[in-house]
Amino acid sequence: MPGTELFGAEERKEVNDVLETGILFRYGHDAQRNGHWKTRDFEQEVASFTGAAHAHAVSSGTAAIITALAAAGIGHGDEVICTPFTFMATNEAVVFLGGIPVFAEVDETLCLSPEGIEAAITPNTRAVCLVHMCGAMARMDEIMAVCEKHNLILVEDAGQALGASYKGKHVGLFGAAGAFSFDFFKIATCGEGGVMITNDADTYHKADTYSDHGHNHQGSNRGMEPHPYLGVNYRLGELNAAVGLAQMRRVPQIIEAQKRNKKILKDTLAAIPEVSFRHIPDPDGDSGTFLSFFMPTAELSQKVVATLAEKGIPGANYWYTNMYHFINQWDHLKNLSTVSKLPINVMDLPQDYNNLELPKSQEVVGRLISFGISCAKSEEEMTELANAVAAAVRESL
Repeated sequence: MPGTELFGAEERKEVNDVLETGILFRYGHDAQRNGHWKTRDFEQEVASFTGAAHAHAVSSGTAAIITALAAAGIGHGDEVICTPFTFMATNEAVVFLGGIPVFAEVDETLCLSPEGIEAAITPNTRAVCLVHMCGAMARMDEIMAVCEKHNLILVEDAGQALGASYKGKHVGLFGAAGAFSFDFFKIATCGEGGVMITNDADTYHKADTYSDHGHNHQGSNRGMEPHPYLGVNYRLGELNAAVGLAQMRRVPQIIEAQKRNKKILKDTLAAIPEVSFRHIPDPDGDSGTFLSFFMPTAELSQKVVATLAEKGIPGANYWYTNMYHFINQWDHLKNLSTVSKLPINVMDLPQDYNNLELPKSQEVVGRLISFGISCAKSEEEMTELANAVAAAVRESL
């Protein structure tokens, strides 16, 4: 993925700033840190890039979505409409807060559809956890209308969609809060890390407190800080933040290169009549992280993926059989297999996860193939790859 393709002197400089002071903790030790506040600077870079009023860095993308949901008030017994096509962390966040995931249909945007959300609403529905999957946005105008109609809290998991926007507004800012992942495989990386964003000051302060054992970060004596809420430890360390800070400064360059290389691949595949492409509600707001396309049938998509593998062509993702990204493989969720007892183990559930009927999602994801887009490949290298992919698709027809 792009962030890991561009490690260099910038990342080393930011990390060395921290190592030279020895202050790895994000709070306090003002006199010893020589003016270096990497987590704080990282947060400001994310806020500036996205246009968010507030950004709060935490230890992972999972921690970011948990923090966003918690700060938005989601907890025990709340039904939250979720997507069957996402990294499993989205649903784990709801479960570990004591909520109940209620799965709804996705459409050709690869995100929850407004129709799917509407059909899944019950009298107990409290929120929608919307995932902007594979680098691009959902149908935001219609989804916002559904949420407003039913007075639902919207929280956005934009873990894969840093840099994506809809009509000029960055994803993650449409609801109460949004979350990004900065793990090793994202558009920009901390190694491990995540950031929650919001335009609401109260939501931000709750997130800031919740993710650090209830500390409200007021005053200069950490041991004497007031604790308005109970909390957990999702703090991000200064070393990880230092990497994220350098990486965030690369994001405009990364997105520009991704869009260029994505266009080369898309234009080449567009010459094949049997290939159609993911619907992106605002093409100008695409981050360019993936090119996602459809074959006419799931069987043909599987044949294409097999041909690509046989020819050693890298980069293809067939999510339909992916162990972590599509509901068909989530046996641990279906069977509520937990290490310790959670609220979901003892509550009455509105859905039988082993017998869900999501025909639209099955059809869409079954036909879907996604290619991760490199930002480091030259136009010549990308053209060579595009021609090889197109040849494999034609051979499969």
